[in-house]
Amino acid sequence: MTDAGLAVRAFVPHADSLAVVGVDDRLFVNLTRKHAHGFFEGLVPDLMPGKLYKLRAQNGGGMWELYDPYAFPPVLGTLDDYLFAEGTHQRIFERLGAHVVEHEGVPGVHFAVWAPNARRVAVVGDFNSWDGRRHQMRLRRGSGVWEIFAPDIGEGIAYKYEIVGPQGELLPLKADPVGFSAEMRPSTASVIARIDNFTWNDAAHREARSTGDARRKPMSVYEVHLGSWARGEDNRFLTYDELADRLIPYVRDMGFTHMELMPITEHPLDASWGYQPVGMFAPTRRFGDPAAFARFVDRAHQYGLGVILDWVPAHFPVDAHGLARFDGTHLYDHADPRRGFHPDWNTAIFNFSRNEVSATLVSNAIYWLDVFHIDGLRVDAVASMLYLDYSRKAGQWIANEDGSNDNREAVAFLRRVNELAYAQFPGTATIAEESTAWSGVSAPTYMGGLGFGFKWNMGWMHDTLDYMSQEPVHRKWHHERMTFGMVYAYTENFMLPLSHDEVVHGKKSILGRMPGDEWQRFANLRAYYGFMWAQPGKKLLFMGQEFGQSAEWNFNQGLDWHLTEFAVHAGVQRLVRDLNQLYRITLALHRRDCEPEGFRWIVSDDAEQSVFAWLREGGEDEIAPVAVVSHFTPVLREGYRIGLPHAGRWREILNTDAGLYGGGNNGNGGAILAEPVPSHGFPASAVITLPPLATVYFEYEPE
Repeated sequence: MTDAGLAVRAFVPHADSLAVVGVDDRLFVNLTRKHAHGFFEGLVPDLMPGKLYKLRAQNGGGMWELYDPYAFPPVLGTLDDYLFAEGTHQRIFERLGAHVVEHEGVPGVHFAVWAPNARRVAVVGDFNSWDGRRHQMRLRRGSGVWEIFAPDIGEGIAYKYEIVGPQGELLPLKADPVGFSAEMRPSTASVIARIDNFTWNDAAHREARSTGDARRKPMSVYEVHLGSWARGEDNRFLTYDELADRLIPYVRDMGFTHMELMPITEHPLDASWGYQPVGMFAPTRRFGDPAAFARFVDRAHQYGLGVILDWVPAHFPVDAHGLARFDGTHLYDHADPRRGFHPDWNTAIFNFSRNEVSATLVSNAIYWLDVFHIDGLRVDAVASMLYLDYSRKAGQWIANEDGSNDNREAVAFLRRVNELAYAQFPGTATIAEESTAWSGVSAPTYMGGLGFGFKWNMGWMHDTLDYMSQEPVHRKWHHERMTFGMVYAYTENFMLPLSHDEVVHGKKSILGRMPGDEWQRFANLRAYYGFMWAQPGKKLLFMGQEFGQSAEWNFNQGLDWHLTEFAVHAGVQRLVRDLNQLYRITLALHRRDCEPEGFRWIVSDDAEQSVFAWLREGGEDEIAPVAVVSHFTPVLREGYRIGLPHAGRWREILNTDAGLYGGGNNGNGGAILAEPVPSHGFPASAVITLPPLATVYFEYEPE
């Protein structure tokens, strides 16, 4: 504003003349052309500051009108600046990114991005011919956020940020760190998308989710890589809608309670399986747009299935269009590679000590739980976040002032995420993939823990798979592999995982780990699954292992579904379905998964015959106990006595050697009768038949 009127300057390429007109088409003034490329300026005496106006451009091809982006006031406020800089803004996704809005009565898109060290930031895209001169953004100095309102544009438009770094260098075009959608790889632009207009029909699911203690509910998780569960014609990806039609009914039919999706946040490289994301707020375009992903989640909820996302806040790839040196500096990571570079994955490590970085990641967790109604987050690579010296040798890391190696900023971040998730979204589950002996991963934060709901039991997974890979004749020398997990079983709220990491990189499939001929391999697998489902802890099984996939997982193709046409594979699939059903309806098998009252050994020391027997109890008198016996040699054993807490009839509710599963139909005629003969420290006992390479469940039937 000057004493002579409002100074208007505008850059409109290809215009020969430019006039300022009111929204009522009243002409104010013709601007003077100052540069042949289309730069105009002039004084408009009758135009008051804050009054909207239009620009009327003309050339030999005709006339057009447009709103001047700089006629609009800012959208963000000082409170946003304060909370963001303080690191306490919990919903950054509502302020940063590209939002379709109506501002000052005009439809358009508000863009905002954090780049505090940049000299200049412009948003470029299809709407301005990717010309960084046309929508240069305004800097909010209190927060380092740049913003602009671009009128008369909407959804579906590709865009990036053109950034000039602190030394005047023009950086590679950057995708939006808070972009809600993206182009299909190998293209890398963000895409304007709405996230405020989804239709939900899952109120009943969310209400049921919010009641009860998750530790005492059944939780059997089907881990899925959406890109390779199944493929369409010509090996194309299935869409979110096609997956909703095919995957969700299958998972429900198989009896799982949840799906865990390997990372669906946008990522440039298929071979990273999603674990190197560049778009933390964007469901990957490989399968559709954000609205399609919301429909997928909604469909799962209508089928009674929870959806857990694999979430990766530990690190990010250094692709030029991503977060690496976003504004010409190490904005999101540490400049010192001893803190900011991950040697295992050649990725950058988030700088959790920076308020804005931590707040963005906290907001990202809330985003998925709130906007997309996600039921939980499985947090990847937690161990790499907790230790400053993770996977580093002496001299390659920086200790705390007291010489310790705990990453205190990362610990504070994880606690914050868990506190907000459980406070704001009842029934949410957060799950840590944490492979060390860090104490209190699943303990509440007020007790000094990290606050996760559950922790993957990696030790159990490695020990039991090692045991099962041994020839039966050698297993007696490895007996403790199957029992050691009970030594620490209640130090955390554990989930027992057989995850994707165990079926790649030369490890073979789970079936491929089993020794012996075909009969023994399948019998071993069935017995192992029976053992796993009856052990304390929630369950997770990677896709394909439910029908005994023979080959390792290949992310470039669908699973080998044709195998289910063979009886041995169909038998494994039927067993997993029945295990899930039993686990869900039999209270003793899940009610005390995380409490020592739910488990008692019957036989733990019979290494010579490779037999394990234990009791699962619900901790309440009205819940019938279940006795489980696993036998891991290919010998039929008759006359084997086990102790039991009650005399009377115990019904055989599952036998992995049953013919319908592909077994030899050896068993106990459907039930055993316990007599008041003490054994194994119990007042009663029964003589049973142990099928070869099998697990058998017996449920007590009170008179």
